[in-house]
Amino acid sequence: MHQALYRKWRPQTFDDVCGQEHITSILRYEAENRAFSHAYLFCGSRGTGKTTCAKILAKVVNCHAPVNGSPCCKCEACLAIDSGAATDVLEMDAASNNGVDNIRDIRDEVVYSPNSLKYRVYIIDEVHMLSVSAFNALLKTLEEPPEHVVFILATTELHKLPATIISRCQRFDFRRISTEVLMDRLLHIAAEEEIKLDRDAARMLAKLAQGGMRDAISLLELCAGARREVTPATVEEAVGLTGRDAMLTIVHAISARDYDALFGQIAEVVRSSKDISVFWQDLIALYRDMLVIKTTSSAAAYLDLTDSETEQMNEAVKAFSKEKLLYHCRLLEEALFAMQKANAVKRLVAELTLVRMCDEALDTSTEALVSRIAQLEDCVATGNFVATATPPKTHVSEPEKATSVIQEPIPTPAAKPTVAPAPSAEKRILRPIRAWMEVVERISRSEPMTASFARTSHAFTTDDGKVIVRFDSDFALHMMEQGSARDRMRSAVSGVLRREVGDRELIFEVVGRREAGSPIDEILEALDEI
Repeated sequence: MHQALYRKWRPQTFDDVCGQEHITSILRYEAENRAFSHAYLFCGSRGTGKTTCAKILAKVVNCHAPVNGSPCCKCEACLAIDSGAATDVLEMDAASNNGVDNIRDIRDEVVYSPNSLKYRVYIIDEVHMLSVSAFNALLKTLEEPPEHVVFILATTELHKLPATIISRCQRFDFRRISTEVLMDRLLHIAAEEEIKLDRDAARMLAKLAQGGMRDAISLLELCAGARREVTPATVEEAVGLTGRDAMLTIVHAISARDYDALFGQIAEVVRSSKDISVFWQDLIALYRDMLVIKTTSSAAAYLDLTDSETEQMNEAVKAFSKEKLLYHCRLLEEALFAMQKANAVKRLVAELTLVRMCDEALDTSTEALVSRIAQLEDCVATGNFVATATPPKTHVSEPEKATSVIQEPIPTPAAKPTVAPAPSAEKRILRPIRAWMEVVERISRSEPMTASFARTSHAFTTDDGKVIVRFDSDFALHMMEQGSARDRMRSAVSGVLRREVGDRELIFEVVGRREAGSPIDEILEALDEI
């Protein structure tokens, strides 16, 4: 019968236990000096070696000839425990045996001497699942057990244990195993099992295990089932992961507001039959890494990345402020919770969230406002009134072009604004700035007098990125050229258009009121003012 790799490679001595030297060293010392405690408490996350160390401890307390504080695995007692034939070593799963009657049976048995071993050992796994009455029944026995009895309690949720139980045990906290230790173990097992394992794939498996040796070995066996070399691509295919490159594509698309790339990436996840929730968790993990890089001076100490991955992350994080990263993390977390609800359309949730992440103006939450304020403060501090993201690509339908485009003669470039020249054969296309009143409002906050002249003007954009501002009199144009009025207008226009408008790109003209725009434009402007 096939035996799972994690069971086949379960450590048999303390020397074989990986990543828990702070615990195994103490247990070896106690074994060498025959100074065992009457009760042990092993706590930690899954797959870190709690049950394994409990079984090794059960062997070493009964071993006839321990070797450097570890069981010899050759004597009659060690062989009996390994085979499961030793009746003096009892392993109980408290998840399914959590009643007071189960503990009463143990309390009645401890008074008897062991049948064939030196100590009677009780290993109670998932001890936090015991009922309150069961804990009360265990308490007295745990405090003053007979000399020939050793209790070993194991739990993944220490906070659920009564303080009276914890205080009566020698407590050991099992840590998550580091990625490097997991990698070395996986490469060793792969070599012994004749599995071709790529080192980068081993790193991926170790990171996926999140500090658990059992999970890491199980993932290795899953990926090796195809009977071919285990590469990063094999791991992604077997586990259903989305590669880091795809995650970085999402991040770059968000910073550039490339909606086509965002929707395309979600469509690719759906086509590949991968779980969008898993993809979303990978995206959250990537944002966590970016937040660490953005907020700490020694990110390498908290991240498990290769040199190339670190370089890619450092480049990607430049497009985001700390406030924006926190805002995006909140959106990602909310979306993950929404995906976990019954009947949730995960694709729709993902797409809507990514669209919201592209533009804080679509959200009125506190985090979104803080992100926008931080962007404005940065602009004021640096004097660079350019948005951190490029404007999204838009597609204008033919009917819209027909109603919103005005053909006018191209003006002669000049250092100072002049009255528009007579029409020529060459034409230019002007599109009205619909949010012009927002520009006026921004100017009025600092210069109300100047804003009064801007309020009667009309503004347009050209295909080559210029901004044409038309005034109805020479006096209004002259006032807008005085002092800092022109710079104020340029800053306000840059903020509304969400792109930098250079001084040469801002052109002032004088045109009569009737020539300022078409009747359709006047109707639209009137609607904007309502």
